[in-house]
Amino acid sequence: MTKLVKMAAVAVIVATSFGKTAQAQANKEKDAVVAVIKQMFDGMRKGDANMVAGVFYENAVMQTTFTHRQTKKSVIRNGSVDNFVTSIKKKKPTDTYDERISEYVVKIDDNLANVWTPYKFYLNDKFSHCGVNNFQLFKTDKGWKVISIVDTRRRNGCE
Repeated sequence: MTKLVKMAAVAVIVATSFGKTAQAQANKEKDAVVAVIKQMFDGMRKGDANMVAGVFYENAVMQTTFTHRQTKKSVIRNGSVDNFVTSIKKKKPTDTYDERISEYVVKIDDNLANVWTPYKFYLNDKFSHCGVNNFQLFKTDKGWKVISIVDTRRRNGCE
């Protein structure tokens, strides 16, 4: 084997190893981002306001969009993390809030992540509405935190 062929073989092995390491790190980051979102929904189901509050970064934004039933116009409403967390605190022990996520589409660049999650929401095991959540997360020294959630809500087209 010539010296050039040996060098090429070593280069391929190094590149392959580096590619696998980079992919493993990317998967680890995606798993960490998804874990934050799952923590929020698990906290909702359990009625654990601290679990829910723990996923948010300071001054996080919450918004929801929908089409008004009568006017058929697009509406966007601002919410607040504090009100959301308070609603979890006030949840009756017999109430169940179950947001069922069908998939997590995760995109990450450096310290910013975007996650698109189609969902169906059930209140006390009864279907309420469906839509998509769009999460923005920021990687802090303490891990990934939600900085923004915008969701759509509808009752039709949820199959």
